[in-house]
Amino acid sequence: MNTKSQSYRSDLGRVRGLGSAKDGTHHWWVMKISSFALIPLTLWFVISVLNLVGGDQVAIQQWLKHPLQAIMLLLFIGFSLHHSANGLQTVMEDYIHSPLYKTVLLVLNKLVHVVLAAVAAFSIITLALKN
Repeated sequence: MNTKSQSYRSDLGRVRGLGSAKDGTHHWWVMKISSFALIPLTLWFVISVLNLVGGDQVAIQQWLKHPLQAIMLLLFIGFSLHHSANGLQTVMEDYIHSPLYKTVLLVLNKLVHVVLAAVAAFSIITLALKN
């Protein structure tokens, strides 16, 4: 009887510890949930923008002063940036093979998305609360 356990990993892969990071399922679920949340948020956003076409700055500020509109816009931008960051992370992990470049780009990806989220949130809240 064969006492060696069956494995699809090579001996070199086992020695180096390469293989599943056990993180793919969570990442997949996060992408699916953010995609699902973006469906109604995107529909809301497109309809809202179409209703604002031809309006001046005052009309847009009045629209944004409504709490529901400000909250929905924050959710739309938040989910969009989160989904974008995760999508770019997947592409970088799959197609960039240099560990140094991969690490630098992954950190920059998160940093840029966090900064964009902070600027967007600050702008929306400032406009919503402006007299």
